Amino acid sequence: MPLVQINLIKGKSPEYIRAVADGVHQALVEAFNVPADDRFQLIHQYDESSFIYDANYFGIHRTSDLVIIQISAGNWRDIPTKEKLYTAIVNNLSKSPGLRREDVMISLIPVGREDWSFGNGLASYVTDRSKS
Repeated sequence: MPLVQINLIKGKSPEYIRAVADGVHQALVEAFNVPADDRFQLIHQYDESSFIYDANYFGIHRTSDLVIIQISAGNWRDIPTKEKLYTAIVNNLSKSPGLRREDVMISLIPVGREDWSFGNGLASYVTDRSKS
């Protein structure tokens, strides 16, 4: 279960924001084999003064359309799978809503199976309770 946080500057339309959210989710389904109904996303919109970034870090020119995507996801995926996700997200968002590839920043936060509780106060992915 990835938990996705999408961060951007205020002022985009609800359709634009939904296109970003849909593009990220579709990439997770395709690249990470996440079930289609496994969708948990938080959208954070900031005033320009509260969204601080280096416009040219790593030699990549960013604009005020920058979207920073932070994904907490299981730590069991390998580097090629992660790279496939990065590519899928950028490809999807360049198609809709038309973001520049340079304006998509992605950060993965790896978490273990024991780090998820989907409710009821249980470590949902832990199947052997005798080890906890």
